Amino acid sequence: MTFPVFIENDDHYQYLTDELKFSDSEIIKTYPEHKPYFVFQDGGLHFAKDSTENKLLHVDFLKGSMGWRLKRRDHEALLKKALGKKNKNLIIFDGTAGFLSDTLIFLALGHKVIACEQSKVLFLLLSDAINRAKIKLNFLDNLNLIHGDALDIYKKTQNIDVIYLDPMYPIKKKNALRSGNISDIKSILMLENIENFEDQVFFDFKKNKFKKIVLKRPIKSKIIDDGLNYQIKGKSTRFDVYI
Repeated sequence: MTFPVFIENDDHYQYLTDELKFSDSEIIKTYPEHKPYFVFQDGGLHFAKDSTENKLLHVDFLKGSMGWRLKRRDHEALLKKALGKKNKNLIIFDGTAGFLSDTLIFLALGHKVIACEQSKVLFLLLSDAINRAKIKLNFLDNLNLIHGDALDIYKKTQNIDVIYLDPMYPIKKKNALRSGNISDIKSILMLENIENFEDQVFFDFKKNKFKKIVLKRPIKSKIIDDGLNYQIKGKSTRFDVYI
């Protein structure tokens, strides 16, 4: 599924064709009515779920909560413990890219990451964010972002040290205000008719050969597999590790 792209000048069109490969999208110069679309403004790519809404979805690694986390990457103790092998740079396979929140921390810590995103909308927003940030964030050179089915891509990939999975789970009412990213991702998946199987993604990967799987879970959620080796627990989140 593709969505139209609103542009205001030829420079935007050149960026679309050279950097983001928007070859299968309709390029328009007037706002569409009552349907989702992409738009360039303020120096970056945005996505609107509906032309009647004021909210535009945009990804920026240098500002907001992500920029703050990157500045404090040495404080990411839980992720470090979940990965283990402190003195070794790992090759990590992120099967649930989302907004790359944890993947950017992995990269900042010196690891290499293959991240997969099946949503074309999210893939293009992330690609734009990477293009804008790569001059300041040199570690983005160690990221391979791929659009497609994560399991199919994993089966064709070798020498992976860690599979990292962060499936989306139902949002509890008390956490609704803090779960904007999850809501945005889910609404985009619905637009693109992509199904989210939550726990199933873990079982699909576990059926294949692996060294280590790190599964991110809400702290009070049940253990979904008896083969669990150990857990790393925080206040609201935990990491279930399978070896």
